[in-house]
Amino acid sequence: MTKLLAIILLVLAAMQDPRFSHSVILLLRHDASGAFGIVINRPLGERPIAGLLADAGSDTDKSAKDSGIEGTIRVFLGGPVEPQYGFVIHGGDYRRAETMRLENGIAMTATKEVLRDIGHHRGPEKYLFALGYSGWGAGQLEGEIARHDWFTAPADPDLVFDEERGAVWERALARRTREL
Repeated sequence: MTKLLAIILLVLAAMQDPRFSHSVILLLRHDASGAFGIVINRPLGERPIAGLLADAGSDTDKSAKDSGIEGTIRVFLGGPVEPQYGFVIHGGDYRRAETMRLENGIAMTATKEVLRDIGHHRGPEKYLFALGYSGWGAGQLEGEIARHDWFTAPADPDLVFDEERGAVWERALARRTREL
């Protein structure tokens, strides 16, 4: 399986869109068709994992899979697009067939099974759960970077998982580069 390049985008204060003010985005995909990423520094609160699974809809065998689910999970706003969908950014220690692996030991899984595994203490050691994503059409992100709306920085697992969320933007800014 090919690993994808992991990049952090951070918005400059001059950007006109207030939804992205001081946002740090883990860019998960960037190709000719556009780009896709998850904001990693916008916590919304904590939710019970069982409640998130219940809100996600029913499976035919849900009761068996969801029995014994424990704990709560911190929820982040991943972006303004499709906030009804959840994404789990996690360390490379956890894999499913649907997992998208990036470099630097970062991965993403967007299935209910990863939440179930976390609730059963079989999930990834480090993770970040986000609702929604940030997306760009073909050439859109390149144009925004050319206007200096965004800087890039290397995606460091410490920045994604361990840092104090209130300091992520400043720490990413200190690691910034200019080009994608």
